[in-house]
Amino acid sequence: MTLSKSVRIACVAAVLALLVGGSAYAFSNIHENRLTFSKPVALPGVVLPAGSYSFDVASPTALDVVVVRSADGGKVFYMGFTQTVTRPHTMSKDAPIAFGEASANEARPISTWYEIGNSTGHQFLYR
Repeated sequence: MTLSKSVRIACVAAVLALLVGGSAYAFSNIHENRLTFSKPVALPGVVLPAGSYSFDVASPTALDVVVVRSADGGKVFYMGFTQTVTRPHTMSKDAPIAFGEASANEARPISTWYEIGNSTGHQFLYR
């Protein structure tokens, strides 16, 4: 009877360890990329002046919500829904941004942010 109880306790402990380990992995999976632009760029509803910014997902459970902050993380410039897209095969895994078209006097819109090294990206939704 004591052996049976010990086995049950060990099984419960193992399951809890797996759950905690999986949750810790999900929260430690870093999506943030720090990007620097030499000219102004645009996102839906906002123009970012030349400078450095942090691109990240809102949370590990909201991968389609992108947050763009100042490089120090102190100010949020953009938060919005995106659509998950596959990186084109011809695009380098180290290229983080795909731009859209703009006239000569407008900031180039960022059409998609690809997390560096990933095969998927976050396409911004312009209306």
